[in-house]
Amino acid sequence: MRIVVAHNRYREAQPSGENTIVDSEIAQLTAAGVEVLPFIRSSDEIPSMSKAAKALLPISPIWAPRAQQDLSRLLTEHRPDVLHLHNPYPLISPWVVRTAHKHGVPVVQTVHNYRQVCSSGIYFRDGVICQDCKGRALGIPAIKHRCYRDSAAQSALMATTLAVHRGTWRSVDRYIALTTAIADHLREYGIPDDRIVVKPNAVPDPGRPAPLGDGFLYMARLSPEKGVDLLLDAWRRHPVGTLGTLRIAGDGELRPLVEAAVAERPDVVYLGQLDRAGVQAAVEASAVVIAASMWHDVLPTVIIEALSSGRPVLGTALGGIPYLVGADAPHEPAGTGPAAVASAVAGHYPPPAGPPAVPAGLVSGTAGWVVPPDPAALAAALPVARAGAAALSAPARLRYEQTFHPDVVIKRHLDIYAGVTRFR
Repeated sequence: MRIVVAHNRYREAQPSGENTIVDSEIAQLTAAGVEVLPFIRSSDEIPSMSKAAKALLPISPIWAPRAQQDLSRLLTEHRPDVLHLHNPYPLISPWVVRTAHKHGVPVVQTVHNYRQVCSSGIYFRDGVICQDCKGRALGIPAIKHRCYRDSAAQSALMATTLAVHRGTWRSVDRYIALTTAIADHLREYGIPDDRIVVKPNAVPDPGRPAPLGDGFLYMARLSPEKGVDLLLDAWRRHPVGTLGTLRIAGDGELRPLVEAAVAERPDVVYLGQLDRAGVQAAVEASAVVIAASMWHDVLPTVIIEALSSGRPVLGTALGGIPYLVGADAPHEPAGTGPAAVASAVAGHYPPPAGPPAVPAGLVSGTAGWVVPPDPAALAAALPVARAGAAALSAPARLRYEQTFHPDVVIKRHLDIYAGVTRFR
């Protein structure tokens, strides 16, 4: 099988989980015997472009003529079975879907965000969830609020691009929804169920989990949408030391809040930005990983990393987090059939028995818990998670093995390709 993987890489100065996932998928596909033809552009190329190329940048999200010419040559020369698209902005453009179809090549797209509708892609503005552009022919609110790169002009361009390519997106042959929440987003956008498949990302298997550590780990960008301020508010509602240690890893604009909490409380430790070995060490030192996102976070990789190490997760009930911890209802398979076909996730486990009492709003899943994005709700859930961590350690690892292990995910991935090439 021969696959073109198309992706506009985000700037390296701004670490991107999507870049990492694309690199990992290319490696996994190659190891599985797939011939991968990368069609990669990078936003880091923009500063060194010629004046003529920069002059065309304003229309690139809509059309990107150079990219279409290059892709057309690639498709003609190699005659691939599938074009697999990730991020098209700004140098590739959704127009590659039309270019591929012109050459008789079916298109699969992995949906990493909400940019079919939202110019910023995250449904989050000014510290709160925002879906003001949903259902509009043109995203006027995005322009008004300068949602794309804090620029009215660039926001107008992105809103126009989304309007122009509404038909393009609806012509994609198969969508890979990373979670059930993304599947719902696509349905609301008008994509038929039989063109949506729920398939999450995978992370490498770290091996047999180490014995459970103690306390909690928060590992994310220190920015408002990731909820570190929500977590610190909830943590301060408990006396010092009663919940073990709260370890915080990452960097970002809210770092001063974290440093203030460290100065204030000996049970808060700031680990800074960690490398791969540091991440694994921090996970193993903890009993529970926290995902306190304030937006509809699509698929926080840290959750899958936690499950792979047998650490249950306490998260907010937003975006893909309930799906990741097995607390979405109804359960949908992360499999190869249409997303409308529901089946129970294997390995259901009851919530931990005994004190502390389960607070209102907390939902127990197969591998963790979710609560509303509210300081009081999160504060009430922290003792429950600490008490129940040991009971959910083995189920967390099992959920990883059954749903997020690379061997499982790559098989589903290949089945998706086979499904779109069957009738060529």
